[in-house]
Amino acid sequence: MKLYKFLSGLFIAGLILNAQAKDQAIVIKFSHIAAPDTPKGKAAEHFKKLAEQYTKNKIKVEVYPNGKLIKDKDEMDALQKGDVQMLAPSLSKLAPLGIKEFEIFDMPYIFNDYKDLHGITRGQVGKDLFNRLEVKGILGLAYWDNAFKQMSANKPLRKPDDFKNLKMRIQSSKIIDLQMQSLGATPVVIPFIEVYKALQTKTVDGTENSISNFYTQNIHEVQKFLTLTNHGYLGYAVIANKKFWDKLPDDVKNDLTKAMTEATDFANDIAKKENDDALAKVKASGKTEIIELTAEEKAALKKAMITSHDKQDIIPKAFLRWWLCGDKC
Repeated sequence: MKLYKFLSGLFIAGLILNAQAKDQAIVIKFSHIAAPDTPKGKAAEHFKKLAEQYTKNKIKVEVYPNGKLIKDKDEMDALQKGDVQMLAPSLSKLAPLGIKEFEIFDMPYIFNDYKDLHGITRGQVGKDLFNRLEVKGILGLAYWDNAFKQMSANKPLRKPDDFKNLKMRIQSSKIIDLQMQSLGATPVVIPFIEVYKALQTKTVDGTENSISNFYTQNIHEVQKFLTLTNHGYLGYAVIANKKFWDKLPDDVKNDLTKAMTEATDFANDIAKKENDDALAKVKASGKTEIIELTAEEKAALKKAMITSHDKQDIIPKAFLRWWLCGDKC
């Protein structure tokens, strides 16, 4: 294994040095599984533009959306092997690397609003979480927002009993699994790009996602009801192959860091607007009924789902207390 890592490092360094020697652009393959017209898709393209501009084309960023280059389930392995240089997976994808603390982002009703959320992603806790990735050969570059998640199905979802016996698609996450179980639903893990077909063929009955993903993946065509629950957060970690990044010239790294900082501001600024626009488009389609919960209905769903906080044994309780109240605990 050590020999493999050593040879892999030499290979990456060789590619960079060879490109420099021939005065060729260094290629960054940036793969993600969202559509180009989602907040993540647009932010990736914005980063590409800025990275090439600031490095004066020393860097060429090739963006591959919709899992066209690397499939959802193979992303992490491809990054660690150096087959791609950058990814923007959902935060849930980082926990299976052995860093379970990342699953705290999946806990239902853990954030009241974006102020709570950004206190984490833009603060020391976010940095500390990214630092844990480095032993895995991964460098954390930025947190990008999508939005808070909503629930959908082919029946109205207003109270916990409405979820009983439904097969609900989830991404791989023990926390989200517990969340669905707390509602009496059966969680089913299905890759993102296969969700539309799974709903169309009734392999699953419903799902959770941000509204922008709901619309751009045409899920409104195969789901009759969308309930605005805002129960959980969907965000992304922009990550890079650490060996590749470390071998880059310092001036190039500085330019890429500047490009990423600006792309992150762009991503987070457009995320809310994109989701608001997507909700308007779902309504205009007439294919999906939008359900707005009463205060009592939302409280009942919240009460049911937060029982998953107590059931989880994934995240150390001390870390959870720190997350929730910092130095005040």
